[in-house]
Amino acid sequence: MPYLTFSHISKRFPGVLALDDISFTIERGESHALMGENGAGKSTLGKILAGVHTADSGELRLDGEVIEPTDPLRARELGIAMVHQELAFCPNLTVAENLCLGALPRRFGLLSRARMREQARAMLKEIESDIDVTVPISRLSTAQEQVVQIAGAVGTGARIIVMDEPTSSLSVAESEHLFQLLGHLKQRGITVIYVSHRMEEIFKLCDTVTVLRDGRHVATERIARTNHERVVHQMVGREVEFKTPNHVALALGDEVLRVEKLSSPGKFRDINFVIRSGEVVGLAGLVGAGRTEIARAIFGLDPRARGEVSVCGQPVELGSVPDMMAAGVGMLPEDRKREGLVLSMNCRENASLAALERMAWLGDLIKRGDERAITHNFLTRLQTRMPDLDASVATLSGGNQQKVALAKWLARDCSVLIVDEPTRGVDVGAKAEIHKILDELARAKMGMLVISSELPELINLCRRILVVREGRIVGELERDNFSQTVLLRMMAGVGAQALAE
Repeated sequence: MPYLTFSHISKRFPGVLALDDISFTIERGESHALMGENGAGKSTLGKILAGVHTADSGELRLDGEVIEPTDPLRARELGIAMVHQELAFCPNLTVAENLCLGALPRRFGLLSRARMREQARAMLKEIESDIDVTVPISRLSTAQEQVVQIAGAVGTGARIIVMDEPTSSLSVAESEHLFQLLGHLKQRGITVIYVSHRMEEIFKLCDTVTVLRDGRHVATERIARTNHERVVHQMVGREVEFKTPNHVALALGDEVLRVEKLSSPGKFRDINFVIRSGEVVGLAGLVGAGRTEIARAIFGLDPRARGEVSVCGQPVELGSVPDMMAAGVGMLPEDRKREGLVLSMNCRENASLAALERMAWLGDLIKRGDERAITHNFLTRLQTRMPDLDASVATLSGGNQQKVALAKWLARDCSVLIVDEPTRGVDVGAKAEIHKILDELARAKMGMLVISSELPELINLCRRILVVREGRIVGELERDNFSQTVLLRMMAGVGAQALAE
């Protein structure tokens, strides 16, 4: 008898059929991959199992018994937990408070903070993490938040754990630690449903893969009986190619961004580089090396930053986002939900936010016709899947939300675009589309600074890659010298002798 059965599961959201008659089974203790393009229904299916959503029709069976996880608490009682792709915490509360929110320890009817901290440390220790449980979640990095969420799922004693893009914010070392943890979970008989767009992870970690496309079940196969190309074709229904970008063959234009002696206390120091028109420069480094902090300072988000930034030859005052935007600089942040989008607004409103002055009439009035035309153009170019322009951006899949966030800056027609993790949580098909758009922007003479934790992405997109370690630029590679091994060693601080081996 199958351990977990999805039987004829369907789910509809306003204007979207997210799941259409999904049926397949999962065996006890296996690591089961769930793959598909953004919008295919993977996260929705996981959230139905975890009690976040309720299916419109169909049933779930666990050990042959029908289960109804009507909310996350009921799911946890059934032994089901989920590690969400989009981190959901109370930022003003501590790590311990967030980890214990569902079952606060009490003594004589009152909250026992000592027991709460002890319980939180035990949960983190189980996944070999030493994060301080007394600090507020808001002070953690995205990678640390991911680790806390995984600890919360494992610490509940769950028998089934849904992991939705668990490595999207983790460094190489942290990802390897997670992989070891998954091995331990498997040895303990815990069933893991692993949602990821990273093909190498799926084939390294999982026993079985289920592919969804457009809300429908396409195939469920043992990993040993399939391959990368077959899974990609099942996901997208077409061939996907990552071609050498066309912009690398074109002559570079004039300087569009110059950064000199940029420093911020405790974050990074003495940062110097230049980007020319039509050039894509990568910023590589381990999580915590200072990549995002450098980008935020350039864009005016660090009031303590000191140094000089010039755009198209003109100095721009640090610490002012409006001044940077007026000079022609845009930034696509790593955390699209917190910083890249306004989730209470629709797709049209989000895509127009950075370019409202282009659509203004009589001062503060917006010409809706221009707004619709401009946003429709860029959202269509990015092949954004949405019911219509007025659909709430909160209802879109993570990858399509990323496209809306990118469309916002395309509509502004920037000279310089800073892109932090452009394809985080994006499937292979959407990733190729975004790479194509970035290539087109470079061919149109936009200069770009691209931050990515995926070295193959930087190697494919960039002309040059700058390596950041411990807040300093420690090396630079030209495209002809790109090597993933060399980059990793520079990022990790391996000496020159090892680099020469």
